[in-house]
Amino acid sequence: MDCNLIRRLIDETPVILGSASARRERILTGLGLDFVVDRPDLDETPVEGEGAEEHVLRLSLAKARAVGARHERGTLVAADTAVLIDGLILGKPVDAPDAVRMLGMIRGRWHEVLTGVAVLRCSDGAWVTGVERTRVLVRPLTDGEIEGYVAGGEPLDKAGSYGIQECGAAVVERVEGCFYNVVGLPVARLCRLLEELRTAGTAAAPEGAPLRESERGKDTP
Repeated sequence: MDCNLIRRLIDETPVILGSASARRERILTGLGLDFVVDRPDLDETPVEGEGAEEHVLRLSLAKARAVGARHERGTLVAADTAVLIDGLILGKPVDAPDAVRMLGMIRGRWHEVLTGVAVLRCSDGAWVTGVERTRVLVRPLTDGEIEGYVAGGEPLDKAGSYGIQECGAAVVERVEGCFYNVVGLPVARLCRLLEELRTAGTAAAPEGAPLRESERGKDTP
């Protein structure tokens, strides 16, 4: 499939996905894009006192910069997803008991899914970032349902311990906002960032400064 809707937004090839997520690969494939995968290797532990939005934006940009340093040309897409409930950031569970704990926290309740997206042009280091928020209501799962779902292994590599596009669809009762954000890559947000990157400036952002919607920058030597 040739999807010109998104191809026209890309001004530098190849497209590079800086992610180890098979779900993000499937989304880009579904958009008809030819791309290569280059997986980052970063510590994704939240920084003390870091808010959820700051967390996902920091990690998405860190992934983009780490992978972008290995490429002379290309449009690099990186993302990071987290679940937020009661002010707590839920990332990927460390093991099965941790997945059971997370699902116990969110069952029968609304939570937020946040995905930070960074798009970087490798030739000059220009980048843009954005964050998408989606509200999700989880069914009031029983202990047996949670244990059975976790035993199948699906939750172990997913933020919040469920995958809405797979068996975890039976976990979710309602979604308010972007469905693809819950999967891990908000497509409409990505399109807006790609379009913005085409005219991105090259002003440097202070290292470690909080990143906000559609902030632009370029690393300085």
